[in-house]
Amino acid sequence: MTSQREWFEKDYYAALGVPKKASAREITKSYRKLARRLHPDANPGDDAAETRFKEVSAAYDVLGDESKRADYDQVRQMGPMTGPGAGHASGGFPGSGFDLGDLFGGMFGGGQGRSRRGTDLETRLTLSFIDAVNGVTTSVHLVSDAGCTTCSGSGARTGTRPMPCEACAGRGVQAEDQGPFSFSRPCSSCAGRGQRIDDPCESCQGGGIERRPREVKVRIPAGVEDGQRIRLKGRGEPGRGGPDGDLFVVVVVEPHTRFGRSGRNLTVSVPVSYPQVVLGAEIEVPLLDGGTVTVKVPAGTRSGQTFRVKKRGVPIRSGSGDLLASMEIQVPINLTEPELEAVEALAQVMTLDSSPDRLVEETP
Repeated sequence: MTSQREWFEKDYYAALGVPKKASAREITKSYRKLARRLHPDANPGDDAAETRFKEVSAAYDVLGDESKRADYDQVRQMGPMTGPGAGHASGGFPGSGFDLGDLFGGMFGGGQGRSRRGTDLETRLTLSFIDAVNGVTTSVHLVSDAGCTTCSGSGARTGTRPMPCEACAGRGVQAEDQGPFSFSRPCSSCAGRGQRIDDPCESCQGGGIERRPREVKVRIPAGVEDGQRIRLKGRGEPGRGGPDGDLFVVVVVEPHTRFGRSGRNLTVSVPVSYPQVVLGAEIEVPLLDGGTVTVKVPAGTRSGQTFRVKKRGVPIRSGSGDLLASMEIQVPINLTEPELEAVEALAQVMTLDSSPDRLVEETP
């Protein structure tokens, strides 16, 4: 209940820096930008940045979900939960056709205790160019809140278990009648948990949660791009009566020494000699896996002209891309005497002709 009560007090749109009519894409874009800038890994020791990161994550947890966003907007229109009759848990406004019991029941788990979804987490994973293209199964390491390993998250000492709260019969809330209205408030005896712990766990002092290093396995699909976010459902911080949060892995792809990428196509520059492009030749083009493929280069090929090798690009679900090989003429230096004489002889007999019939069109 605590997290949903914040809906009345906190402006999540302002937290993300977007207008109330922002599209889902605008909300996600703003969140990613803020998360990258405020992430604890990028601001070690900065408590203010960490607090702001949590605020941004909490805002996106609501606004990034269409259903939650609709409920949030509806709640915000009603105003804060203050004043007589402003927050009754059942019934509705006369003639409004709107049942607050349905809304609050959905948000607060039908009155069964205080439930809160776990916070989403975000971490970065650096991959080599080849692993990003081919896909890989690896692990990320992070330090975060997690279920206590000693008590398995129950909060009770080993060999004991939590007992239902007698004051609220395990519901976590107590009803309070005020005239025609009925309010639900957290149980004062169990702080809304719906249970009591007579013998708390020594490791977590009854909280059921501890902060510790974690190793999380992640499968990176083939063709992942730099900056792409991989969502691991339920691998974020543990919830309190609600579902666990998600873990988002932001992929950072290291550049390759020779190959590049354009969408699902790979790119490579292939050095060729002047005689090869003038006379035509069969050129060995390198492949990402270490092999080669032969490309027939016609006479008259220009420097920078690109040749397409089908199905040798980035493998993705809809099919592999292509390899785009650009021919780059290498200008020799430190010529030998015979080579220098040959170039001088060519220069004497060759003239520059830019007429259309001598220009070569690029190969698509």
